[in-house]
Amino acid sequence: MAIAKITPLWFDGQAEQAANYYVSVFPNSRVVKVLRYGQAGPGPVGAVMLVDFELEGQTFSALNGGPQFKFTPATSFVVHCQTQEEVDHYWSRLSEGGMEIECGWITDKFGLTWQIVPVVLLKALADPNPVKSQRVMKEMMTMKKFDVRRIQEAYDRG
Repeated sequence: MAIAKITPLWFDGQAEQAANYYVSVFPNSRVVKVLRYGQAGPGPVGAVMLVDFELEGQTFSALNGGPQFKFTPATSFVVHCQTQEEVDHYWSRLSEGGMEIECGWITDKFGLTWQIVPVVLLKALADPNPVKSQRVMKEMMTMKKFDVRRIQEAYDRG
């Protein structure tokens, strides 16, 4: 595995559990390496310090850094979905034990925020016809989990 330049994730003792969970959610994913603390610390000997893992080819490192920092929705990961089935899969898996927000956002059980976004929504919002794109925006604002059919219907109206 090549070392990626940027791979930040901070956990409070849950790095290995989080990495294993995310790998179970996304196909083409794997845990690459687990580093454990040794005699020099600062954590207990044998405790997980860092987990390197890949999700769909994207490299991440999960560090057990302690309780001083928490995730906020200001940093989130976007999952681009081609179908409603993909939206449903990622929404249900990543919201298990977490919290559904609005407009395709969820916070998972580890406190990390995800945006589950169908590609059709992005295309519709980028349409140069402001009547179509604003109609889609208005429909989008009524949803928690995105509904591809409703987005497409809003786009096609009129």
